[in-house]
Amino acid sequence: MLCILILQSCMKSKEIETSLETTKIAFGSCSWEGHPLPIFDKIRQHGPNLFIFLGDNIYGDTENMDTLRAKYKRLGSKESYIKLKNQVPIIATWDDHDYGWNDIGKSYPHKEESKEIFLDFFEEPESSSRRQHKGIYHSYMYEYSGNKLQIILLDGRTFRDDLKPYEGEFDHDERFSFYHKDYAPHATSTPTLLGEEQWNWLEKELKVPADIRIIGSGTQFGIEWNGYEAWANFPHERKRMLDLIKKTKANGVLFISGDVHYSELSKLETDFYPIYDFTSSGLSSTWKFATPNKNRIEGPVMDNHFGLITIFWEPDNTTIKMETWDISDNQRIEYTFPLKSIQFNE
Repeated sequence: MLCILILQSCMKSKEIETSLETTKIAFGSCSWEGHPLPIFDKIRQHGPNLFIFLGDNIYGDTENMDTLRAKYKRLGSKESYIKLKNQVPIIATWDDHDYGWNDIGKSYPHKEESKEIFLDFFEEPESSSRRQHKGIYHSYMYEYSGNKLQIILLDGRTFRDDLKPYEGEFDHDERFSFYHKDYAPHATSTPTLLGEEQWNWLEKELKVPADIRIIGSGTQFGIEWNGYEAWANFPHERKRMLDLIKKTKANGVLFISGDVHYSELSKLETDFYPIYDFTSSGLSSTWKFATPNKNRIEGPVMDNHFGLITIFWEPDNTTIKMETWDISDNQRIEYTFPLKSIQFNE
């Protein structure tokens, strides 16, 4: 079920000045509820039309649902979060730490309870289709003066099969020799990341007319294998995604992702048009190194940060700008490309 929204009607503050020709989407992931999270104040200062949480929105890591509720409450009572919520509409998906615990998939025993707590915290309406199917995948449509922006939030946890343990498959490659690796790519096409129900839903969504489609994934889509969680551990599922985009002739697809505690922009070349994966992961968390990624074209940014996508709507000349802004309000990544470059040639 497609959720149709007019974004201007969602605005909660007159402080934001926007035109119908420009849309700003801020996003990020990995926000520990025990941190003061001043990054939310930086996000507000950029006046986005929307903010997207991409997972690890809290660090629940528990089987105790009272503990999980308390951690959401701690995030929700934070002054910086309250100010963000009062000014900017928020939508969200989850990743492992707010779904269950580290790297867990469909075997997490409290997925239904966790889902209800998640939906209640983010004030999902009782009538939402999210409350009527397994998992939390969902789609939104925003309209701007005749232009349609579709945002698809995937659920990479509820249906995901177990990861394959690493057994030295890439020990020959010196690029990966300096750190511990947990997982290897599945060699068969049986294990699933999204599950058939979600795949069938996604195909229908990609057939809905839209000018730009932002697909939100908790884990990275466009990187090469690195030994940690990513779509690269399910290469047949990533190929299925690319094949589905091609089959449905879905124009304007780009990915946003989180999980890794740094920011980078990856570009995956295909036989139809390039797929960008803009990773923003570090609202409060940081990491000590960035893994090798031959698809990286910008970054990494290792400081706390958020991602910002600005769409400049112009007849036959729409452009998309991707930026990473750090906690000191320094622009660390800027990359602009024309919408025409991610469309099928008719």
